[in-house]
Amino acid sequence: MHSSYHNNSGTTCHLESESITLTFGAEIATILRPGLIIFLNGNLGAGKTTLARGILRGLGHEGKVKSPTYNLVELYKISRLYFYHFDFYRFTDPIEWEEAGFREYFNESSICLVEWPEKAEKLLPIADIRISFTIIETGRKIEIQAGTEVGRQCLKDWQVKRNP
Repeated sequence: MHSSYHNNSGTTCHLESESITLTFGAEIATILRPGLIIFLNGNLGAGKTTLARGILRGLGHEGKVKSPTYNLVELYKISRLYFYHFDFYRFTDPIEWEEAGFREYFNESSICLVEWPEKAEKLLPIADIRISFTIIETGRKIEIQAGTEVGRQCLKDWQVKRNP
């Protein structure tokens, strides 16, 4: 499947294919909890939306997952959970942030997954978990880092689940 190694600054994984990325996303879904903020960094075509799809499937969403590039956010309601999938690739105007009420989406009862966070970084809260993608010859290398204590705890839970 995918190989990974862990060090103090984070965990690095190698994802060889789209199907492995989907499976990996489903695995990540098992450690998510309301209130989490996750940033996905990486170039166009690196696999960010594929990972988001895997996470949503892992949370139980069975419908289509489309990239929110044009309207900046897609909402998925999964049982009692609100999951906001942001894509700030086309984001240019901080006023848009205020007018859309995005700030209210980042709360204790929702999970916010953000693609292209660097485009709105100054407006965003600190990410609990940041996943960075690098395109390599044999697939994708991803690095997972925690930015908060809650994020560290989630990653610790994930490590335990993977290596019981």
